Amino acid sequence: MVVQKIKKLHTKTFYSLKIRNYRLYFIGQAVSLSGTWMQTVAQGWLVLQLTGSGTQLGAVVALQFVPMLFLGPWGGLVTDRYNKRTILYSTQVAFGLLTLGIGLLILVGAIHIWMLYVFALLFGFVRIFDNPARQTFVAELVEAAHMKNAVSLNATENNLARAVGPSVAGVLIAGVGIAFCFLFNALSFVASIITLFLMRKEELYVPPAYQKKQGELRAGFRYVWHSPLIRNTLLLIAVIGMFAFEFQVSLPLLAQETFGAGAGGYAALLSAMGLGAVVGGLFAAGRHTIAPHHLVVFVLLFGLSMVATSLMPTLPWAVVGMLVVGFFSINVTSLGNTMLQLESAVHMRGRVMALWGVAMIGSTPIGGPIVGFVGEYLGGRFGIGLGGAATVLAGAVAAFVLLKQDTVHRVSAAVEAQRDESASKNIQL
Repeated sequence: MVVQKIKKLHTKTFYSLKIRNYRLYFIGQAVSLSGTWMQTVAQGWLVLQLTGSGTQLGAVVALQFVPMLFLGPWGGLVTDRYNKRTILYSTQVAFGLLTLGIGLLILVGAIHIWMLYVFALLFGFVRIFDNPARQTFVAELVEAAHMKNAVSLNATENNLARAVGPSVAGVLIAGVGIAFCFLFNALSFVASIITLFLMRKEELYVPPAYQKKQGELRAGFRYVWHSPLIRNTLLLIAVIGMFAFEFQVSLPLLAQETFGAGAGGYAALLSAMGLGAVVGGLFAAGRHTIAPHHLVVFVLLFGLSMVATSLMPTLPWAVVGMLVVGFFSINVTSLGNTMLQLESAVHMRGRVMALWGVAMIGSTPIGGPIVGFVGEYLGGRFGIGLGGAATVLAGAVAAFVLLKQDTVHRVSAAVEAQRDESASKNIQL
């Protein structure tokens, strides 16, 4: 009987992998996401090698998200109107060519910091369309009944890639050089393109064509502004995204300036956060009720764990700290995402979640240079410590504002699927 229960659980957990189109997508993403996290480590280390400046590291990271800050909601509307598979073909080719260009420039010794600024901005423009298309394409791969399972598998895959990719990057940087992290990532996009090509068009669940209406974005902004709980939650998440989710800036500085650990140290910190996020994601997936006080508690714990990590005396202890940070970070994003959906009217939910993306990712260009400047001139500990302190302060303010509407909600299956997807989106941070 125990064996039968285990088999049943295994079948239920991995059911979506039986679907051919989703299985192809899953394989392509496994390769591509690992390459993306390899590039994340390599890029941070490359900027520090070229400039030794935390401020410039923050600026390079910020430029990747400037387009999202201003054009993120528009990218979502474009994704709704056009074929998502076609958009993904275009974005994967664009990402691959850009990444290949950086790798070749490093290989021949011709790379300069201004080139990274240009490449970062170009990556940002591609991401405007890739992010919403990639996240919503899952709905075209499986039936609605299996949507939650597919999204949950995606979230697990993304966080495992964040654990594996940086580890491989650390080995490559130490063994053969930074260029090969970029070259491998360029090759990983080929795998993604091939799996898209192999999908069967007739087995895709393509929704009816979307008809654009006038004033949709303005109506969305008005709705959010006149909904206190939604407005205040987005403001809270914007502060956290601005100062806390700057790990591409704070962790390289912590590894180099504080511990002198090199690229391997940075990779270990990032991998530990990924492992913590995997455990945290499983914990979040089991939540069936939600209330503003849950979000406030996890925001405070997230901020305190970052402050504690900044005070760790050695690299191994900092790695342990990042495991805890990863656990709480995924719960913050999951709770915030779910609460917004539960509070939003169905016909406004898409626009509200587009603004969620702007708050989480689009705020990075503002905080990145600030965290980099602090880390460069005050020390690596202060970069991640600033993010933690800002989060604790934001959580304290939220405790007075959000708890005025502290209503417990039951999480529906449909919203659970979108909640799990928020864990998937966390990879971009």
